[in-house]
Amino acid sequence: MNGHRNYNLLRAEINELRLQLDEANETIEAIRTGQIDALVVHNEDGHQLYTLKSADHTYRVLIEKMKEGAVTLNKEGLILYSNSQFADMVNLPLPRVIGLQFSKFIPRNYTSEYKKLVEKAWESDCKGEIFLKNKNNNLIPFLLSFTTLELDEGTALSIILTDLSLQKETEKKLKKQNEELIAARQRAAKTNEELEEMVRERTKDLLISREHFKFLADNIPVIVWTARPDGTVDYFNKRWQEYTGLSLSESIGSGWHDVLHHEDLESMLQSWKEAFESGNHFEFEYRIRRAADGIYRWHYGHAVPFRDVFGNLVTWFGTSTDIEDRKKEMEKKDEFIGVASHELKTPLTSLKGYIQLMDCFGDELPLQITQYVKKANESINKLQYLINDLLDVSKIQSGKLEFTLNSLNLSELIDDCLESCRYMFPEYDFQKEIERDMYVEGNADRLEQVVMNLVGNAVKYSPGNKTILIRAISRNNEVYVSVKDFGIGLQEEDKKLIFDRFYRVNSSKHISGGLGMGLYISSEIIKAHKGKIEVDSQIDHGATFTFSLPFAKKIAG
Repeated sequence: MNGHRNYNLLRAEINELRLQLDEANETIEAIRTGQIDALVVHNEDGHQLYTLKSADHTYRVLIEKMKEGAVTLNKEGLILYSNSQFADMVNLPLPRVIGLQFSKFIPRNYTSEYKKLVEKAWESDCKGEIFLKNKNNNLIPFLLSFTTLELDEGTALSIILTDLSLQKETEKKLKKQNEELIAARQRAAKTNEELEEMVRERTKDLLISREHFKFLADNIPVIVWTARPDGTVDYFNKRWQEYTGLSLSESIGSGWHDVLHHEDLESMLQSWKEAFESGNHFEFEYRIRRAADGIYRWHYGHAVPFRDVFGNLVTWFGTSTDIEDRKKEMEKKDEFIGVASHELKTPLTSLKGYIQLMDCFGDELPLQITQYVKKANESINKLQYLINDLLDVSKIQSGKLEFTLNSLNLSELIDDCLESCRYMFPEYDFQKEIERDMYVEGNADRLEQVVMNLVGNAVKYSPGNKTILIRAISRNNEVYVSVKDFGIGLQEEDKKLIFDRFYRVNSSKHISGGLGMGLYISSEIIKAHKGKIEVDSQIDHGATFTFSLPFAKKIAG
């Protein structure tokens, strides 16, 4: 019986507690939603009534909807009110938050700091940052804003809690970025200091180099000048100023034009323009007026482009060398060559005639005499070739190398030349690649002279490999003729001078004969035909001489 009664009592107590719990939950929900303005709290002194003087419905709705947490504490730190946001922040159901000590959410090592904040808050409104812990003991940074509220039962403490997690994370990232930025600035500052030091050193070196350049330029017996990449002259050395009587300020830009001979100025400027636009070397002969006597003297102008490590053109370095005396000597030499050639030609013609007469009596002459006559005839032919070259050089220098131009089939002309070459050099293998019917405006005798000269050079400098390749093709409205050998080849310095007058190639593998005029004459003939001639060669890999001429259509009839 007693056991049954105890069971009934326990069931009655449980039902009573359930009713009280439901009542408490309804009361909390009513307070939270603003349906009531007061609550009764049972403590050591019995039941006490708490009423919010300004807790109207609108205010409570606002508090409930705000993103921040909101709680109200009594003097003992008991939570009288909490909105749903705070309950979510600490990861507890709202009913379990109401009635708890707020200090339950303060980590132990922040207790002292919290007490100071609360003591200050009861005296005046204040704010402070502190960590709270949630149900899972995770620490969350909060900004606590304290203010006091007047209730019927006395003063209460209202706390607005702002979660600073995102802000702290942002601050952490910003701090890290700021540290990285500071480190980057320090590295940049260090790099800048190193660059400034490098610039100072380079500037110092540049100043020293410039002074050395000026010292050298002012103490050599030639005119030295520099120009910007666009061709504007910006410096002349002391020699220029003494020679022309112009100051540096009067000379730079285009001021130097005034002392050049008017007949040379236009063509010289055109050649200079082509040089700085293409970036190629500049070479030209022109006359400069000497201030001392007003006489124009010939100078050889030469300029080379200076480029930086990236290949960009930085400046031009040029010189102008007085060649007046040398030109006069060359004129005397040319005059002597011209006179000597003419003087030699008359007795040579007579001698050749006598040899031919002797050759007519070949059957009546002893065999030994006949052989002497044959050798004499060969020597006379060689001598005649040399004299003809000398005469051509004399004509070129005097501007009298004149010839008529007609439309001619260059393909047939080259074929005729090859037939002669096979007869003259039977031990050589002449191969050809020739397009048909390529017409140019030219002089057949002079162009034949060029082809035979190129073939003769190929034979002369390929004593081992006896294959000679002659090609003739048309491309881009031009005819290209090349003679390729597989002989000893040319060095770089030879390629630069090979078309100069009287230049001869000397090699340990071959000592050249002749006067060194054949290629010079050939280049002048091609220039007179408005064409170009060039050479491509490597040591021990032969040489290829190529000339090009403007293409002309075949003239009917």
